[in-house]
Amino acid sequence: MASDYFAFYGLPESFLPDEAALKRLYYAKSRETHPDFHATTSAENQADMLQQATLNTDAYRTLADPDKRMAYILRQHGLLDEGKQEQLPPDFLMDMMDLNEQLMDLETAPNAESVAQVAAEVQALADTLDAGIQPVLAGYEGLPADHRPAALQQIRTYYLKKRYLLRIQQQVATFAARS
Repeated sequence: MASDYFAFYGLPESFLPDEAALKRLYYAKSRETHPDFHATTSAENQADMLQQATLNTDAYRTLADPDKRMAYILRQHGLLDEGKQEQLPPDFLMDMMDLNEQLMDLETAPNAESVAQVAAEVQALADTLDAGIQPVLAGYEGLPADHRPAALQQIRTYYLKKRYLLRIQQQVATFAARS
């Protein structure tokens, strides 16, 4: 299992951590572990400080980015297997099939109006998805331990849907650039 970045900073696991506190902790750890401040210590201590500095950088880069943070938390709970085909709800997949058909139509007959329509449809789906998950993300930290698995499943489904929508948005952007 990877290092616990939240424990490293002494923070509770959260999808919406206090970003100012996270930044302060990162800078404090940076000053504490920077290799230049340990140049006259033993080789073992220098190696340890370098390892701590690297961990600090990795932890901050992960926790400061909302998407990386979400993937990290899901991985920590064994809910995200990047190499495996993840199952999405059938109703969502039907919506995506419709969007993919519209994208195929754009491939054969691209026009700016159709591209804008598909882009708006995808953005509306993404906005609805984001609005639906916000209360779950905001309330996660305060949930009792026995309620967290259900919330994590909801967040996992959101994450997978969001990634699927991002791929479609990239395709739409490609068509928009052409038309």
